[in-house]
Amino acid sequence: MAKTVGMILCGGFGKRLKPLTDKIPKPLIEIKKGYTILDKQLFDFKSANINKVYLLTGFLSEKIEERYGNEYKGLKIEYVKEDEPLGTLNAIRLGMEAIDDDKQCVIRNGDVVADLNLKKMIHLGEKSNYPLTIFITKMQSPYGIVEISGDKIIDFKEKPLLNYYINAGVYFAKEPLDFGDFETGDIEKTIFPMMAKENKLGFYKEDGLFWMAIDTSKELEEIRKEYKNREDKPWGYEKILINTDKYLTKELFIKEDYRTSFHYHEKKDETMYIIKGSGYIEFEDKKKYFSKNDIIRIKPKTPHSIVAMENTLLQEVSTPHPEDTIRIKDFYDRW
Repeated sequence: MAKTVGMILCGGFGKRLKPLTDKIPKPLIEIKKGYTILDKQLFDFKSANINKVYLLTGFLSEKIEERYGNEYKGLKIEYVKEDEPLGTLNAIRLGMEAIDDDKQCVIRNGDVVADLNLKKMIHLGEKSNYPLTIFITKMQSPYGIVEISGDKIIDFKEKPLLNYYINAGVYFAKEPLDFGDFETGDIEKTIFPMMAKENKLGFYKEDGLFWMAIDTSKELEEIRKEYKNREDKPWGYEKILINTDKYLTKELFIKEDYRTSFHYHEKKDETMYIIKGSGYIEFEDKKKYFSKNDIIRIKPKTPHSIVAMENTLLQEVSTPHPEDTIRIKDFYDRW
């Protein structure tokens, strides 16, 4: 099995986010205080056991190098700078030339925030018959839609997911790409259509995940709202929904084949409501399996770990002790 490295396209001008991008490149925009778009993407790579990342830079490259250097929180960082902007195709070509031929790579657009399971995407991409696998996601309508029947409107739906898939800006290449006669331009408009006609493109999808490409001030406002009470974890994320003197409600998302730390709470008495997914709670002496709509109570001082056998979303309602967690064992590198 070849070793997988990461690649992130970081060289764009971010014109639609001016004047914010006059002084900082788009990947360095903060989605919460001290946490940038690029931080999130590097965090995702680290959580998928990818330990070397190539940043394909251009505009304001020095700002990115100043922040991350050659090593960042256990990740080795290398820079491939495009002196003249010639499109995503040329940037990726330069990146491909910088890595060894025996290495696989995950390539990401530098403005995408998503909760996809990179480990699973790599695993399925390795087993596929296609040299390149593209992450796709359902398109969300930019507008609310109306439903009609006969000569009347019967319902309104606010920005629903449409029954169409879009290129979600994350790619897994298990071998060097053949760029043919193309030298410049966007890879999405050159190589990809050619590969599709030659039956060389596979896809990976996880419906229902959070995904956003940050291209406008409106999208930046939306992502900052999402991250207001959210903290990314190596296994997914947790988000505080309600925090009062009487109780605390959190939303937890745990990716398939990931697990939380083995931990316990001194005072917190919690009840978990499984919204979707399946897995089990591992205790010291047993496992308790769960699936959608199950309710599980965990009393104080009870060591446990939540293990997801498929993408799992749950709500945790507990007594108000947000910092009351004692970790016994982590199954991942802490960021």
